[in-house]
Amino acid sequence: MKIINIAVIAHVDAGKSTLVDAFLHQSGTFRENEVVKDCVMDSNDLEKERGITIYSKNCAINYKDYKINIVDTPGHSDFSSEVERVIKTVDTVILLVDASEGPMPQTRFVLQKSLEAGLRPILFINKIDKQDQRAEEVVDEVFDLFVDLNATDVQCEFPIIYGIAKEGIAKCDMNDESSDLSPLFETIVNHVDAYPDYSNEALQLQISALAYDDYVGRLGIGRVYKGTIKNGSQVSICKADGTVSKGKISKLTVYEGLKQVEKDEAYAGDIVVVAGMSDISIGETICDVDNPIPMEMIHIEEPTLSMNFLVNDSPFAGKSGKFVTTRHLKDRLDKELEVNVGLRVESMDTTDGYKVSGRGELHLSILLENMRREGYEIGVSKPEVLFVKDENGKLLEPMEKVIVNCPEVYSGTVINKLNLRKGMMEAMDIEGDYVKITFIAPTRGLLGYRSEFINDTRGEGSLVRSFERYEEHKGEIPGRSNGVLIAQAPGTTMAYALNSLSERSQMFVDPSVEVYEGMIIGMNSRKDDMTVNPCKNKKLTNVRASGSDDAIKLQPARTFTLEEALEFIDDDELVEITPDAIRLRKKYLNEHDRLRYNKSRQNK
Repeated sequence: MKIINIAVIAHVDAGKSTLVDAFLHQSGTFRENEVVKDCVMDSNDLEKERGITIYSKNCAINYKDYKINIVDTPGHSDFSSEVERVIKTVDTVILLVDASEGPMPQTRFVLQKSLEAGLRPILFINKIDKQDQRAEEVVDEVFDLFVDLNATDVQCEFPIIYGIAKEGIAKCDMNDESSDLSPLFETIVNHVDAYPDYSNEALQLQISALAYDDYVGRLGIGRVYKGTIKNGSQVSICKADGTVSKGKISKLTVYEGLKQVEKDEAYAGDIVVVAGMSDISIGETICDVDNPIPMEMIHIEEPTLSMNFLVNDSPFAGKSGKFVTTRHLKDRLDKELEVNVGLRVESMDTTDGYKVSGRGELHLSILLENMRREGYEIGVSKPEVLFVKDENGKLLEPMEKVIVNCPEVYSGTVINKLNLRKGMMEAMDIEGDYVKITFIAPTRGLLGYRSEFINDTRGEGSLVRSFERYEEHKGEIPGRSNGVLIAQAPGTTMAYALNSLSERSQMFVDPSVEVYEGMIIGMNSRKDDMTVNPCKNKKLTNVRASGSDDAIKLQPARTFTLEEALEFIDDDELVEITPDAIRLRKKYLNEHDRLRYNKSRQNK
């Protein structure tokens, strides 16, 4: 069969997984009476809960005499390392753009990667059934983006398809009558040449993704660029450091629909999954045993953010988690490194944790959420931005493009807050009652801003961020302006004590909650930290006073998601993550230790 590999790329929520669903339905992958859930490719629990794609995944469909391998890619910039690897294994990309939003920051990133690889994208304008769709304007905006990214003349002559992915409809023109994706299928086979038949040449298979199977071990996923690969054959592996080792293919599978089907051999152009090599890694090339021809390694962007993953040493350690030691932590991070190439793990000076670097807060918090569900207990420090130095020794820091959509009445507050965080406004457009503002701001300044932004815009604003470039260090940026309430001693919180404290602070705990010394239980209305006793109860007497014994009415405590907790904490605080709770605490639980630590910081 003729083989074409395509990737579906777009900004988050543009409809990538929905389009892949439509591909699978209309290619006859499912039986007529088969019950299929939406976004069938988002198989991971966290992907289902959050409604986002985190890991790129493969499937295959048949159309006429073509086999089309499809890769569904993530839309968040934090998972851009997934996109960078995939681009190398495909013949073209379908660039999805929302008919009303137009190109967003991540659209620029994924498009840039595909243009650099020399691919000729197909533009799919999705959600043309929206009331506020402006498809013609969006096409012009995308064309400007192509020109801006130095696309060649051939790349700029991209075919345009209009459609509604949710209903499985594609049209070559807005006014066409169409009830299925046939125009898109036809565009793919006419726009892209099938992969040339290199089956008789020397084998070259480059690994672009990794997976793990409990029965056969590590799996390498990649494209056969040249030659034929056979199940059970001896091969040579060209490693990243230039050495060549020998190995054997113990299992060979290819994609058919959503399933992996075992085959005796696979041919040039196809995407295959191979087992049998326990130390295979991203970018390495599998070749004929006596003719190793390595391919150019896959370049992955460097991490921009780091956190310290520490052993949980709070008084509640080990109450709900199964894995609580440094050894458990190291084993889990080593396992993650096998499949997550955007991650970097380094040892710390002390033996109680590791410095873990990734592409952003979401990238690292997804890992923490997975570990938490698996039964790990971890203490996590405040995210730190990773600086780099240029050839002249100047300190550079990562900058992000921020697109804010909010009601015009709140725009002044947002602009003021982002200016304080060293953001530079690039553009401002008024769209009805809403205003769209584009900023370039340092990643450092954006840490902890999202929850503040939601409060400032009363939940009506949206904020989209994407890594843009490195610029010179922007100097001091103000941090959190409020102090916290710290529990004075272990015990159980009482409504009586919380009622008194809530008059001048926002509480993070409800009554009847176990706390320990050094745990953060609320946010102070002033900038100083305050050590308090939330476990104090009213003295019991046999005298009753009318009016003073009314039932206490407390405001609901503020609860944190994992991302919100990581954004909130300061340099001297940690997030304690366990399978059943997310707590905030001070690094030093004892008050005397905290005073000593604060004095040493001031002396510095």
